[in-house]
Amino acid sequence: MYGKLYSACLYGIDGVLIEVEVDLSSGIPQTNVVGLPDSAVREAVDRVRAAIKNCGLAFPLQRVTINLAPADLRKEGAAFDLAIALGILYASRQIILPGHEKILIIGELSLDGALRGVPGVLPMVDLARRRGFQAVLIPEENVAEALLLDGITVYGLRHLNELIPEGVNPGETGKEGIVLESLSHLERRRESKPAALFGEPGPSPRTQAENYSDVLGQRHIKRALTIAAAGMHNIMLIGPPGTGKTMLIRRLPSILPPLTPAESLEVTKIYSSAGKLKQLDSGLITRRPFRAPHHTISAGGLIGGGSIPKPGEVSLAHRGILFLDELPEFSRQALEVLRQPLEERIVTISRSRASFTYPAHFLLAVSLNPCPCGYFGSEPPQPACTCTPFRIAQYREKISGPLLDRIDMHVEVPRPSGWQEDKHPLSSEEMREEVEKAEYAQIRRYRGHSISRNSELSGSYLRRFAKLHPDAGQLLKTSFDALGLSMRAYDRIIKLSRTIADLEGAAEILPAHVAEAIQYRQLDQRPQDVSG
Repeated sequence: MYGKLYSACLYGIDGVLIEVEVDLSSGIPQTNVVGLPDSAVREAVDRVRAAIKNCGLAFPLQRVTINLAPADLRKEGAAFDLAIALGILYASRQIILPGHEKILIIGELSLDGALRGVPGVLPMVDLARRRGFQAVLIPEENVAEALLLDGITVYGLRHLNELIPEGVNPGETGKEGIVLESLSHLERRRESKPAALFGEPGPSPRTQAENYSDVLGQRHIKRALTIAAAGMHNIMLIGPPGTGKTMLIRRLPSILPPLTPAESLEVTKIYSSAGKLKQLDSGLITRRPFRAPHHTISAGGLIGGGSIPKPGEVSLAHRGILFLDELPEFSRQALEVLRQPLEERIVTISRSRASFTYPAHFLLAVSLNPCPCGYFGSEPPQPACTCTPFRIAQYREKISGPLLDRIDMHVEVPRPSGWQEDKHPLSSEEMREEVEKAEYAQIRRYRGHSISRNSELSGSYLRRFAKLHPDAGQLLKTSFDALGLSMRAYDRIIKLSRTIADLEGAAEILPAHVAEAIQYRQLDQRPQDVSG
């Protein structure tokens, strides 16, 4: 006897359709799972056997072969439990599933037949919707996540016994088994439309609490952060302790626009596959992520990995902000792995049996002191620097030239002055208006193209959309020779100038825009001499 059902697993952050085939044949009773299962999938046999028996049904005393196809794809996790159980019951003719619906079945079974939730349901349900499935049968715990998507029926199951119609004794079924004419009694519907899906999201408690109006003075730093947010440019704040570097960057999410619907689904799928969606509010994620890992994080934690690869901080920050506070305190190995995702905006993790690709398009915001004590180059009344030249050089060696080149803006944050007179500090609302104006200009310019922000310009796109006024081109050429800029820094100055022009409402990049962009390359302008 043979039966086939459909389930799914995760491959990176995308769902992959898996055919669960069950064959019952005569022979010594034993159960084999084939199709590259990991230990969690092989252990499903024991969970399924106990669950079936504890629900009053019979586990067949025959030779049971379970094939998970395609056979060349590694299968992991407990999401196949429910499909395997129903496949065995279907092949042994104990249940007859409704034939009018193509159903995707996902869920982990406990020994008593109760269903437990599994990570990554959102990308799996999205896969089912795109592949023409009419319904999904999932644990009740995952129903809210699945209901974020329209166009597919969601059946929520708390216990395996819920599949047995009322008044039917599982132990007294005839040869035809239990006929499940419909699963409509398990259908779940969205009770109310989540604000994240339908309409503009309100401000989060963090956004309400952290506003740039809290920062007195520092208007030139706020201007730099507005430019960074408008074009999604990487930014570095350099300055002595207590000047507000961390405070300024932590308020950066308050001026970023919400995610677009396509970006929202993409980010939510990443969090779902990482098993972190349950920690968030219901609804698709619409606010851009803000990740601030501790400086003790490993390269694997930052970039992702493990024996079963999971998204790292760079992918959890996708379409949002990755904040590295006190950059030189991170290990050099961890920092160097950022070079590839900053350039290509994806992370590829290769293992012996598979290669996984995760999106990693984020705004990198970092802060650092000029030296270990923090006061190198400071003038009275600030304390004098006590670091030796060797310690300063050793401190700065953590940041390689190639990594520094990939950071568009290097901005010095001096000790605030005149802040007592700042009676009307620039607020997040005012800065967000500027960002939205520049964003609208970019949306119009790049409509129909594969890019959406000025920071993504490269090659022919850069020459086409970031045209320089002749005087601006001459200024940039002179600066290139005088400062010894790399070609990457040259291109990033042009992208930065394009964003500044958008904030000013200019169609062409003018000399003033290039001049402002050059001043944000502080580490290119000063010699790296620490002997004094």
